[in-house]
Amino acid sequence: MNASALASALNMKVVCPGKDNAEITCGYTSDLLSDVMANAEDGCALITIQAHVNTIAVSSLAGAAAVVVCHGHAVPDDMAEAARREGVAVLQTEHNQFNASFLVYRLLFGTADDGLKK
Repeated sequence: MNASALASALNMKVVCPGKDNAEITCGYTSDLLSDVMANAEDGCALITIQAHVNTIAVSSLAGAAAVVVCHGHAVPDDMAEAARREGVAVLQTEHNQFNASFLVYRLLFGTADDGLKK
């Protein structure tokens, strides 16, 4: 599933579309960017409240396909520009991280067990 399809299915705003062929294969929720660099998987949707340019830099290094900015936080222009340069999609939602994580998980995997990593 790409970022546009995820945004459409979950009623999220597309701030930056990212690469058309970038497949979102999982999610990762964190607000600690060093944690994201160490643990996020390639192709993930990073679910966070960190709405700044460093989030894009870390997402690009981690191979994230998208960043989902929660709580309706505004996405600054420099973050959106960095996302365009790096090809990382940026989506915005009013949901908190817990609810956004649940919705992304359910959309990607369907049930509570499918795809869950231990």
